[in-house]
Amino acid sequence: MRNIGIGGIEYSNVTQDYLRQRELKKGSVGWILLAGLGVSYVISGDFAGWNFGLAAGGFGGLLVATLLMATLYSCMVLSLAELAAAIPTAGGGYSYARRALGPWGGYLTGTAILLEYAVAPAAIAIFIGDYIFSLTGFNSILIYAVAYAIFVGIHLWGVGEALKLMMAITLLAVLAIGVFSLALIPHFDLNNALTIQPNTAALGHSQWFPEGWMGIWAALPFAMWLFLAVEGVPLAAEECRNPAKDLPRGIIAAMVLLLVFAALVIFLTSGAVGSEALKEEGAPLVGALAGIYGKDSWIPGFVNVVGLAGLIASFFSIIYAYSRQVFALSRAGYFPKFLSITNRRKAPHYALVIPGIVGFLLALTGEGDLLITIAVFGATISYIFMMLSHIRLRQQEPNMPRPYKTPGGTFTSSIALILSVIALISTFLVNHQAALWTAALYLGFALYFGLYSRFHLVAQAPEEEFATILQAEKDLDFADRKVS
Repeated sequence: MRNIGIGGIEYSNVTQDYLRQRELKKGSVGWILLAGLGVSYVISGDFAGWNFGLAAGGFGGLLVATLLMATLYSCMVLSLAELAAAIPTAGGGYSYARRALGPWGGYLTGTAILLEYAVAPAAIAIFIGDYIFSLTGFNSILIYAVAYAIFVGIHLWGVGEALKLMMAITLLAVLAIGVFSLALIPHFDLNNALTIQPNTAALGHSQWFPEGWMGIWAALPFAMWLFLAVEGVPLAAEECRNPAKDLPRGIIAAMVLLLVFAALVIFLTSGAVGSEALKEEGAPLVGALAGIYGKDSWIPGFVNVVGLAGLIASFFSIIYAYSRQVFALSRAGYFPKFLSITNRRKAPHYALVIPGIVGFLLALTGEGDLLITIAVFGATISYIFMMLSHIRLRQQEPNMPRPYKTPGGTFTSSIALILSVIALISTFLVNHQAALWTAALYLGFALYFGLYSRFHLVAQAPEEEFATILQAEKDLDFADRKVS
């Protein structure tokens, strides 16, 4: 193995056998499955978690926060559609930042994404427990253990099988939202949404904004939960049939559906039974239906049972997302290299199992709202880096082939960048202690790279191979100019 030092980074050459042990299954995914993957990442946010924003900011605060976050995600999805089509690798956001911002930028983006994806399933596991408790009265940590064991196991079986099953589960979740919407539309009254009493000590308080203007800031992380993780669609790039066309179609279609679902859920739940009744409800859709039709009615029971599919779909798909992020970072040497080894069905088994164990331990805290804050912290950092990457690549590589181009160009990604910074600040308002602990963990990741892994990167990994070629071209161009 030969080390190549470039800008304080040490590369090691590896054999073809190294790469053969780290191959994903090609051509398993088309744009419809990608759209389903995008919806499944997020759809659990419609069933639980978002309603904590009612306690933080009231209906008006949550509504404004949701509009801001819908703008953020819409602009970001359009920007990522361009990046994903142009740089179709399993690293997703890490790959784009690696190309635009160098190895430090790529690593910090990848670890922020991993922080989001490793913690989000733990929060969802807690919400699954809440829905099962609402349905059966049974509550046990066994629910978390069984959930991780079953769905990590299915991913070990193979990506094609896993994503097809995920699509079926997601369709059940969409059915639950459809039944919920039809059942509550006749009972909608906007006055019901304004039942939280204003905090008279809050600046700018009113019936719409019971916690004043600061309530909007505090509600941002919970509004993000309605869209969080849709940016994970590009992680399927290396298993895609036609990345240049399928990735933009898939992620944009998913975002359109998620905007519709978010509007239905926020307005109909709050407008049917009132924000006060739902602000701390573990299963808000079921709680809203039970408040109208009674707990013994078949409608809340049906949505409870089928609604579990929404939580399971997100849990299932984000396991896929964290495994591909770990796989890409490990294959390139940023993380221990054994984590990217794939089994005979081309599934990265270590990258599936080890983060799953960590997630299970986090679920044991039972603090779903706390874990949401941590996931949002990681997500917003990654969004900042990814939007900077979009802007930087437009500037420094204007001739890079772009099968899809973002409408509005860097103006669109700049809007997402500004809103991401605002959302990052909001995590400190919701739970500054959790945000500080998360920041400390993120710093630990940075120290690992600075002290160790930056000296052990793999030159032949797709993201690093491009970087070394680009550096060689720059050096050659510089030498030619010097001679002339």
